[in-house]
Amino acid sequence: MIKNTYYPTYNVMDEQKEWDPHTRSIVAARLIREQSYGFLTNVEAETLRTWCGLLMDDHRGDIIQYILSHMDQALTDNKGEGQRKRDTPPIRHLLRQGLKGIDEAGWLAASLPFFKLDEPAQRQIMRQISTATYPPTRSWDGIPQKALFQKLLQLSVDAYYSHPLVWSEIGFGGPAYPRGYVRTAPGQVDPWEAVRKP
Repeated sequence: MIKNTYYPTYNVMDEQKEWDPHTRSIVAARLIREQSYGFLTNVEAETLRTWCGLLMDDHRGDIIQYILSHMDQALTDNKGEGQRKRDTPPIRHLLRQGLKGIDEAGWLAASLPFFKLDEPAQRQIMRQISTATYPPTRSWDGIPQKALFQKLLQLSVDAYYSHPLVWSEIGFGGPAYPRGYVRTAPGQVDPWEAVRKP
């Protein structure tokens, strides 16, 4: 997919010299494509790769891999959740069993894993899960489909919009600490911020 941007020459990483070392290391680490997983299985990772690419309408390998690594790290660390509805299982169970259900949906639809289906079939399954209308099977026992869809969407969006390449495309200047903003009136930008190209 070709990404259109109003900021074609802006690269937020050009500003990293202004960040403190800790911030610089956190942001730079988001550009490293890791392939090993602590929680996800290979099939779960491939299912997620396809699912997240469809959710974000972006299939660029480096960005989607970062989303997967971000999710896997959160699942591996298992630090808990800020909040969760009473009828929703813990995130590790929700995602493990939910991804199993998604993969099973592919096998039931066309005798293929979900990530090998054609895009229209994948989108159809996603729509059904997003509205909790996918026909229940044993894999879905105790897994609320809509909650699974919303959790995957939340995790994908959180990771996607924390990637430096996406920051550059949307004109986000990255961390302002410790430099801070000087020009704060409407319509003004600091010299280091992205300027929109017509």
